[in-house]
Amino acid sequence: MNYTTILSLCCAVAVTSHTALAQQQSPEQLQSVQREKLEPLGKMNGAWRGQAWIILPSGEKMDFVQTERVGPMLGGTVKVIEGRGYDKDGKVVFNAFASLAYDATNESISMQSYAQGRVGNFTLKPTEKGYSWEISAGPATIRYVAEITDGKWFEYGERIIPGRDPFRFIEMTLTRVGDTDWPAADPVPMVDTTQDRS
Repeated sequence: MNYTTILSLCCAVAVTSHTALAQQQSPEQLQSVQREKLEPLGKMNGAWRGQAWIILPSGEKMDFVQTERVGPMLGGTVKVIEGRGYDKDGKVVFNAFASLAYDATNESISMQSYAQGRVGNFTLKPTEKGYSWEISAGPATIRYVAEITDGKWFEYGERIIPGRDPFRFIEMTLTRVGDTDWPAADPVPMVDTTQDRS
């Protein structure tokens, strides 16, 4: 068996995997697919503000003002999100950041999340009106569900334990307050434009 035959057999096996199929696509093709898969979430883009509440571990209910800013990066192949929660005195009591990107290898939208000192990677599933995602927490499942329609963003989180009714522990109702050029605005230019070149 010569080198060419071995190589052909290896390639034939490799193309059966998603990884190999993704690797066969050009960067332009992959980016086109990424943009297409994120397109249903384009309604998230912009600046948002509204009321929210959360049930603390103590059982106390805390009300706060929640804001979100969402925008595209890398030519629309990645979406980034920052959420901030403010108490009645204007203090930031919650701050989270996430990035969304379509992973051609796994054929799913990956969400990399950073919040309250924790880091996680989750699968975000677009729905007809928004999205949902879940966290496995032992016997429980934490599920977040969002609906975004007509400039309104409603989202809730609930803890689901088999044999019990779902327990809703957080909810937010936001209104789109405008566009944002975050985070793609003001990239570092190729040359220093602050120097006086006269």
